[in-house]
Amino acid sequence: MPYFIEDRLSLLNKDILNHEMELKEIISKSKFLVIGGAGSIGQSVTKELFKRNPKKLHVVDLSENNLVELVRDLRSSIGYIDGDFQTFAIDIDSIEYDYFIETDGDYDFVFNLSAIKHVRSEKDPFTLMRMINVNILNTEKTIKQSIQNGVKKYFCVSTDKATNPVNMMGASKRIMEMFLVKYSEQISISTARFANVAFSDGSLLCGFKNRMLKKQPLAAPDDIKRYFITPQEAGELCLLSCLFGEKNDIFFPKIDNENHLFTFSEIAKNFIIKNGYEPFYCDSEEEGRNLTEKLLTENKWPIFISKSNTSGEKHIEEFYSFNDNVEYNKYESIGVLKNIFADADEKTELFKYEVTRLKENKNWTKEQIITLFIKILPEFTHLETGKFLDAKM
Repeated sequence: MPYFIEDRLSLLNKDILNHEMELKEIISKSKFLVIGGAGSIGQSVTKELFKRNPKKLHVVDLSENNLVELVRDLRSSIGYIDGDFQTFAIDIDSIEYDYFIETDGDYDFVFNLSAIKHVRSEKDPFTLMRMINVNILNTEKTIKQSIQNGVKKYFCVSTDKATNPVNMMGASKRIMEMFLVKYSEQISISTARFANVAFSDGSLLCGFKNRMLKKQPLAAPDDIKRYFITPQEAGELCLLSCLFGEKNDIFFPKIDNENHLFTFSEIAKNFIIKNGYEPFYCDSEEEGRNLTEKLLTENKWPIFISKSNTSGEKHIEEFYSFNDNVEYNKYESIGVLKNIFADADEKTELFKYEVTRLKENKNWTKEQIITLFIKILPEFTHLETGKFLDAKM
């Protein structure tokens, strides 16, 4: 059942065991920078590195509170390492970060795990431009800094939504992958696409936990299916891709429809049962809010199931397209596809030129950004319904 996902044996367990000695050897002798290290994936990557005693491990993130929790978690679970471990509450799109890199910058491996990851972020032109900054332009910036400082390997996380994208988040990550190809002649670069990270910060599943803590009804679509991996699996996949991925490799987990593809409504129902309640299906959000107090006295939990009608919601995710070059036999639990863009230089320069022009004018619309994305990615089929997740419970 999907609600046991956090407790299952890692899908990547065999590959981790097969490479454990080599992982420890590389990590114990190397210096690491983890950007966006206090997010769900960032914390998992940091823990995977920390427990193998790195020579140097620096973690950068905007969230001061999440960095505090990361340190407390490491100290309480693993303890201490011999190497240099520090955290820095810095925005990578800032002069403070640039000074930080100029002051140090001595790393063997750079993990860039920062991202605007929500489909809901495409509802307005302001957040969309920030998505471009974080997912694309900051990636280019940190790659250039890594090249200048002689970094051996650069890793930047992608998403399954970059495959045949229908939303701006997925399209932004696909364009980011194009930038990775552009700079792969100057520095070794690899990435990873993976499924939804179960119960990660801000996810719908995380919302289930919060709704229960606050004694509020749950809501979920019944026509959206997603693959889910655990935070540990996400960290392990990023680790293996960064340390062992070859030029332009995109790692993805080998997961199948029968065992790993679930609707959100299935997970919501099982989550309620796991927590000792009986699901009570409501006909509306309002009914759920009104009945919650009464239902809880009957050991029932209100849940509203609906059809998806919001922009950018792809009904089934995929890791690669039909014509992609995919290697399935190199790892037990990981597939590898080659990220190839014949015209990466030309398209990335055009993209930067157009974005700069929009910014200089201090006047842009969502439609202009969508038009630009389609110009760069002709395969981008934007799914627009006029409705957004912020308008739903």
